[in-house]
Amino acid sequence: MATLQAIKYNAGELEILDQLLLPESCTYIAISNVQDAWSAIREMKVRGAPAIAIVGCLSLAVELHKKSFQSTQELLDYVKEKFDYLVTSRPTAVNIQLAAEAGVRLARQQAEDETVDAAAALAAVIKHLEATLANDVADNLAIGDHGAQDILKKRGKDSVKILTHCNTGSLATAGYGTALGVIRSLHKTGNLEHVYCTETRPYNQGSRLTAFELVYEKMPATLICDNMASAGMRQFKIDAVIVGADRVAANGDTANKIGTYQLAVLAKHHNIPFYVAAPFSSIDFNIPSGDSIPIEERPHAEMTHTGSVRTAAPGINCWNPGFDVTPAELITGGIVTEKGVFASDRLLPNSV
Repeated sequence: MATLQAIKYNAGELEILDQLLLPESCTYIAISNVQDAWSAIREMKVRGAPAIAIVGCLSLAVELHKKSFQSTQELLDYVKEKFDYLVTSRPTAVNIQLAAEAGVRLARQQAEDETVDAAAALAAVIKHLEATLANDVADNLAIGDHGAQDILKKRGKDSVKILTHCNTGSLATAGYGTALGVIRSLHKTGNLEHVYCTETRPYNQGSRLTAFELVYEKMPATLICDNMASAGMRQFKIDAVIVGADRVAANGDTANKIGTYQLAVLAKHHNIPFYVAAPFSSIDFNIPSGDSIPIEERPHAEMTHTGSVRTAAPGINCWNPGFDVTPAELITGGIVTEKGVFASDRLLPNSV
């Protein structure tokens, strides 16, 4: 069975699967411009660091398909303005920032080349933006295979039990996934005995989204509450924990969905390899450590309400960070990228 397609794009037309409606409904909504994309990202109709960057880029491509420019400088100004706006949608994920830098850099190169006219520059920028979709799928497939092979090698087993957190699959990427891509690769080769996914409070990406993908693809899977992780590690004899990342600092510290840090601590106690799976672009070599990673604060209603029903005492104060930082020394399995698996303290800008 084919994986879910969360992003659909063809010749200037973009649709995304509205993840707020899952698992009850698979409904696609049109993204007609950058404003639509910003709102969808902010409201978490689309989420996951790779998917955020892709939808941002493709929303700009949609706009550019309808535009013409008098000069390459005018194009550069337009691209920069739009990307400056898009990066404000969610601050923790580095992917959209890097995508913005790459897009602006290309537009600037076109503007500085006197042999390139506005029409040719526009075509080059659109081609670059549209390539993000296919490139992400290729990267995810490589991440999946690298991670699966490393887990099997380290555990010395033909069949493994995996614990994962949040959603890192087709719904968080262009397709296939990062951490869930590793699990898909294990399943594809018959090496996945079972996968356990956490509910991922308070937004429930695990129970709503990951569980949906696992059921959709008929993987052997069990949903557990976040506070069952330590008991589950011991009860089920978990072989590896694998999660995604929204940003990796130069020293290997990693920001991911809130609850990741405690899983790493528990994995260390139970002597279970802990892996982070992310495209190499998620590594931000300009951030020295996790202390410098901006952490998004989410609305308190995500904690105090289930849907429209209040479940917390009125008047209670809330703390609702969307992410936490896992220290590099707890990432004992390694950081899985499309370029291979790296020890968390062995990241290099020019790794190949």
